[in-house]
Amino acid sequence: MADTPAFLKDANNLLTEQGFTTSNTWYHGTSSALVSSIQEQGLKRSGDKALKAAAKKTMATIGNNYTESIEPVFLTQSKEIAFYWAEQTVRERSVRVEGDEQPVVFSVTLEESLNDQVKPDVGAASLLLVKEGEHFMAYLAGIYQDNGFEAPEIDLMKADRMEYLSKLGMAYYNKDIDASALALVTQ
Repeated sequence: MADTPAFLKDANNLLTEQGFTTSNTWYHGTSSALVSSIQEQGLKRSGDKALKAAAKKTMATIGNNYTESIEPVFLTQSKEIAFYWAEQTVRERSVRVEGDEQPVVFSVTLEESLNDQVKPDVGAASLLLVKEGEHFMAYLAGIYQDNGFEAPEIDLMKADRMEYLSKLGMAYYNKDIDASALALVTQ
């Protein structure tokens, strides 16, 4: 994995003893291949059509049915965490979709009435129990340590739901997000 570009390092402004602070600005990491579509259509729930189509085709080839689930738009309050997830998206897509893709981060600015609908992603508990989750927790520990804090300790089964947001930077929004609320984060 690449090092997080300096212009995306924001944990020094967001981290406290209690974890990451929040505002009405959120971030979403994705692949550069999806930028023009997102800029035109906004962020759609379960939005990566190419990846979904490839998965469906693979499952049909091996004789299994593929049921597409509608996932929310995943958000985080940190550009650094969004970059991590952008890298994962690029890696996942590289297995199924040809092309030279780079991780990118979008900022999402929500008006107050919409911002109240951003929820902590407690569903991430299942992710954190697998290898991908271990990688994320190691990355997150590095962010905390680089900023003078102890790595977060969280008991996935007993954690307060707000800890998924404050300590892990994991949130979701269960509606599509209009393109007018989005901006590509660049230097």
